Amino acid sequence: MISEQQQEQASLYALGALGEAESRAFEAELGGHAELGELVRGLQRTTDLLAMSIPATPLPPSLRDKILQRIKEEATSPKSATPPALAALAGLHFVDAADSKGWKQLPVPGASIKLLSLEKERGYAVLLGKLEPGVRYPAHTNPGPEDFYVLTGDLVIGDRKLVAGDFHHADKGSRHAENYSVEGCTLLAVLTTDDPLVAFAMG
Repeated sequence: MISEQQQEQASLYALGALGEAESRAFEAELGGHAELGELVRGLQRTTDLLAMSIPATPLPPSLRDKILQRIKEEATSPKSATPPALAALAGLHFVDAADSKGWKQLPVPGASIKLLSLEKERGYAVLLGKLEPGVRYPAHTNPGPEDFYVLTGDLVIGDRKLVAGDFHHADKGSRHAENYSVEGCTLLAVLTTDDPLVAFAMG
């Protein structure tokens, strides 16, 4: 049996979003929990697929010159006084499984989302979504492509019931009938940055 907290920790671990101490503690827990280990492996496979599904964005021609210029400037400028511990964390962002901050209640009662990361240059965002038991999300047309992975619970889309471990992709312009959850669910979603849900999560 996997608890909801373990499922959320597994998703953050698969994304590399747990801190060093939390990762060590979670890895110790994985050693004696075969079902949890299988969930983590499935999440890691899915995050790899999600990363590969993002269309490649051509780099600006001037980027090489900017990088070389930055290297030259850093080589000739005085050494930074930034402590090594802080320098090692530069560019890293962590979200603890127990962190309840950042959740946004959607206009649909019982539905909420949380922004985990935003890649403006590559045009995508990673979010968590939650539906409480019995919540129905209205029919809609998808403004952009979307991918999501069910972490906990169930989600019914049309005549298809998804459960923990199931993955779903929707093309831009595709139509979703009313979605609903019987037991409640938590989803890991990858959306394009022009999706209204991303703007709402950032608001």
